[in-house]
Amino acid sequence: MSSKNSREYDLCVAVNYYSPYVSGLTEVARVLAEGLVERGWRVAVVAVRHDPELPLRESRNGVDVYRSPVVASISRGPVSPGFPALVRRIARRSQVVNLHLPMLEGALITALPLGVPVVSTYHIDLWLPPTLVTRAAMAAVRVSSRITLRRSDAVVVNSDDQAQYSELWPILRSSQRSAIPAPCLDRRGGEPTFRETDGPHIGFLGRIVPDKGLDYLVAAFAEITDPQARLLLGGDYLTVAGGSVIDRIRAAAQRDPRIRILGLLRGQQINDFYASIDAFALPSIAESFGIAQAEAMMCGIPSVTTDLPGGRYPVLATGMGRIVQPRDPVGLRAALLDVLGWDAATRREGAKRAIEEFSVQGCLDRYATLFRAQGARASALM
Repeated sequence: MSSKNSREYDLCVAVNYYSPYVSGLTEVARVLAEGLVERGWRVAVVAVRHDPELPLRESRNGVDVYRSPVVASISRGPVSPGFPALVRRIARRSQVVNLHLPMLEGALITALPLGVPVVSTYHIDLWLPPTLVTRAAMAAVRVSSRITLRRSDAVVVNSDDQAQYSELWPILRSSQRSAIPAPCLDRRGGEPTFRETDGPHIGFLGRIVPDKGLDYLVAAFAEITDPQARLLLGGDYLTVAGGSVIDRIRAAAQRDPRIRILGLLRGQQINDFYASIDAFALPSIAESFGIAQAEAMMCGIPSVTTDLPGGRYPVLATGMGRIVQPRDPVGLRAALLDVLGWDAATRREGAKRAIEEFSVQGCLDRYATLFRAQGARASALM
């Protein structure tokens, strides 16, 4: 990324959690940062040190990562008093700063002019399991996000479907908004190492947390009576912020020996997971996109997801699946049985549309164009 000045970084990405933590939001930040580094950009990421064993500064796959110590946490929210100042310091050494919201600290980071363009990626309206504390936390994050979006030079959303139904739509509507899907990796070419029988294999991949609606998937699968059927549940439950629902899933697996809990999958294991399943399920009760479902589609695996703004977008955009109401195991079961019957030609055509829509390179192209435009505009005003 060329420039009229000599700042140290082309881009500063600010995100609460970063790799090796795994979530859809952090994967967007990671793939974006590493993808632009591969294109020759100089990229810094500023995050909190969610694991005290992690270094305060390191290089990960060419990305300079700066971390701020965490002193406490509220549900999923890390409390890191030094985080806003650290973001501001690295942002001032960069051409553009990209904030990944929702982020409680966004309003503090942008309270005073940074001297660089601010591009905010607004992923989702924050949802936490309701308690008095989490309701207060969600309200505070909502206020901070509203302020941050107003102060942003440009805003990215995963889809206009997500944006138009957001509680912050009045601000998003008037912003310099771009709809850029989350970048999704091409996971084709795996081996079906997780496949056990010739029966239908249904898969879920994501954090094992309340908002993914896994209780409803387990209930739906229980009504699929084929003894050769399998339900493969992949994803982290050991280090997820805010706690997991793994105890309930383990109890379900004890009742139904056809359920497999695979744990956190990485790299080639993810490719093999997709090669092992016939249908993907994303039964979320809160969702903004669902990278795993889009990656499944790219592999020719239809997805059954819930009728949530943003979360339903990959199915709406490609036709590669079915949409059901949240918290509806009966509808979920019927839709899964439907897509399990899709033929190879239908799956190939759906995969082609998904690859065109969600490939990493296409998403990186659009982000890079936006960042360059903001950087050039700021340079012209100097």
